[in-house]
Amino acid sequence: MGAMSLSRRRFLAQAGFAGLSLSATQAWAQAIVRLPLASDPRDRPITSEFPQKGALILQRTRPPLLETPLEVFDQGVFTPNDRFYVRWHWADIPTEIDVGTFRLAVRGHVNKVLSLSLNEIIRNLPQVELNAVNQCSGNSRGLFQPRVAGAQWANGAMGNAKWTGVRLKDVLDLAGVKAGAVQVRFNGLDEPVVPEAPDFMKSLDIDLARNGEVMIAYTMNGEQLPLLNGFPLRLIVPGWYSTYWVKMLNDIEVLDKPDDNYWMTTAYTIPDTPYANIKPGQTGVKMVPISRMVPRSFITNIADGASFPAGVKTLARGIAMGGDTGVAKVDFSADGGKSWQATRLGTDYGKYSFRQWETDFTLPERGAHSLMVRCTNSANVAQPSVPNWNGSGFMRNVIETTPVTAT
Repeated sequence: MGAMSLSRRRFLAQAGFAGLSLSATQAWAQAIVRLPLASDPRDRPITSEFPQKGALILQRTRPPLLETPLEVFDQGVFTPNDRFYVRWHWADIPTEIDVGTFRLAVRGHVNKVLSLSLNEIIRNLPQVELNAVNQCSGNSRGLFQPRVAGAQWANGAMGNAKWTGVRLKDVLDLAGVKAGAVQVRFNGLDEPVVPEAPDFMKSLDIDLARNGEVMIAYTMNGEQLPLLNGFPLRLIVPGWYSTYWVKMLNDIEVLDKPDDNYWMTTAYTIPDTPYANIKPGQTGVKMVPISRMVPRSFITNIADGASFPAGVKTLARGIAMGGDTGVAKVDFSADGGKSWQATRLGTDYGKYSFRQWETDFTLPERGAHSLMVRCTNSANVAQPSVPNWNGSGFMRNVIETTPVTAT
């Protein structure tokens, strides 16, 4: 294929051996961040003690759950690797990986079982790049009312990166998918902490797996994946929630029947209703696996409770994402949604990426005001004005409100 690209050379130079210590004590607490979690405000420590990671909000140490502070998203469209959020399901995570012995298995309903080294994947398959948002299904769960169980994320269980790797389709074609294939199942190196717990595995329908967009990444923002974000290989499913973005990917199995494992049929399911919305306590609702993301937008340069002089022009800025398609427009309101104005959109880095927006506004009189931002995607789907609710705290995408004061 000729000379390797710079990113391939950099990866191979860096990836001789990756080591990580996940031990953590009270020493990690550097500061406290107060998250605006409705009805039950909680203080969360900021930690910089996890390897390859900068200052992040600590949700949990075992398994690691680290949240990106909202102000990081004001620094640019792409989330820095060291500030990118972390979410694992099981605490038994490899603390070091020898890339010389690492293999990716491709097996199941295929013509040829494969065991691919990193060198074979990086050197022998076409390289592709994709800008895409990775967002936890439960991002913003801590804002649900009534409250629900699970990690009490604010809005920082998301990030946007430039992913470099190979198409999943090309890997599957090497093995030769047999007729009658239904789904493709993915597994990583993390393991349950007790024998009877279900191994974390996710599956995609065969047509989605082979659509040419789903990819296996080996670099993130031009550098090798941080171990906590899935080194050495991570599945990228653009436009879908990150539960499918399997980390430390080492096993691909083509199935000739639907996957009935726990993480597909029980966990990560949502009500089969508009906005995955039901009433608290409602029963008898059909549940389906969560899949595609929905549009969202945020103000990133103005914090809750900020104050501005009345009658003075002020800049508002933020990010938006279209979910499973591009951002068509972002509208802004300085009067609690009574009137809306179009914003100026920044560079389009692709339909799965964050897109920056900005606008000027003026608060006409002193007192309390509510700033709001609303994204409409390329499929003409706009954020709702009323928040959804379900028992898992999934898929929140209500129009965000930032309370401010004019002085």
